[in-house]
This record gives sequence, C-alpha cells and structure tokens, in this order.
Amino acid sequence: MSRSGQTESDERTAALVEHLRNGDAAAGALLNELYGEPVQRFCWGYLGRTEESEDAWQEICYRVLVADGVPAFFRPWLYKIARNVCLNMLRARANRVDGQAIVAESEVQEVLTGHLTRLVKSEMRSSLSKLVEALSPEQSEVLRLRYVEDLSRAEIAEVLDLTEGVVKSRIFEGMRLLREYASLLDTD
Repeated sequence: MSRSGQTESDERTAALVEHLRNGDAAAGALLNELYGEPVQRFCWGYLGRTEESEDAWQEICYRVLVADGVPAFFRPWLYKIARNVCLNMLRARANRVDGQAIVAESEVQEVLTGHLTRLVKSEMRSSLSKLVEALSPEQSEVLRLRYVEDLSRAEIAEVLDLTEGVVKSRIFEGMRLLREYASLLDTD
C-alpha cells in the first residue's frame, strides 16, 4: 500500500474509533466497510469455512460495537478479538465431534479462467500449502498475520501477546524454513 493510501486508511480507522467511542450508528457500517473482508479472510485461515468465517465476523462486530473501551491501537485489538472468536469456534467444533477436530476442505472460489490456468494455480496452492503445513502453528500464524493481513511486528505482538523480539524471530525462522522447504521441492 502506498504511503498516501496508508495515511488515508489510518485516517478512516481513526474516524471509526471516534464513531465507536461516541456510540454513533455509522460505526457498524464503517467497521464492515474497512475491515469486513480482511477480517473474514483472516478468520477463514483459522476456520477453513466461509459460513463460519461470516458467523465469526458477526460475533466480532458485536463484540466491537458493545465494547466499553476502544483503544487507539485499533487494528491489533480487532485482530485479537477475531483470533479469540476463531479459537473459541474451533474449540466448540472439536467438542461437537467427540473431541476430534474437523479438517475442512478448501472453500475458496476458483477464478473463472481456463482449465489449464486453474490446474496450474491448484498445483501452486498445493505446493505452498504443503510448505506452510510443515511450519509450526506458531510460525504459520505469525507469517499469516504479517504477509496476508499486513500487520506490523508491533501489531502482531499485541494480537498474540508476545514480545516484538519473539515475533521477529518467528518470522525469520518461518521464512528460513519456507525457503529451505522450497529448495527441497525444486530438487525433486
């Protein structure tokens, strides 16, 4: 994102925080406009199901809208709420199936392109998925927050209740392992 785009986003988030603090009716619509898509994508990374990601987003919106205090450091606070909602949903899902977690199939919609393009994209996603599965859950979570959700190290530290040093270390180690695994795939 360009610097001017980042400034505009920061200004809109500041306006959202102000609306939330004042209890303005416009807060819900602005929250959905600014964060609905990225937070649902983030939730999908945990839940693997579109419907559950949408349900999680509804719960997250509710929690944000009824919160007593809204911090100025809004984005990490929002993602922390999202993470907690997703983890609670995963626990509930595991409890519904005799303690066994359900592995969901990918529900990401294919881009409407030719068969060959879909096949190549599918193979690339499969290879990347295998690489990421080889990482520890802690490493993949930090990499997703950094490179998919574009959170800073400080924001990630806030979301996960870690120090910035631990976040930096996990990012470094995760990227090192991904490079190592990718080079092994290239030699096969």
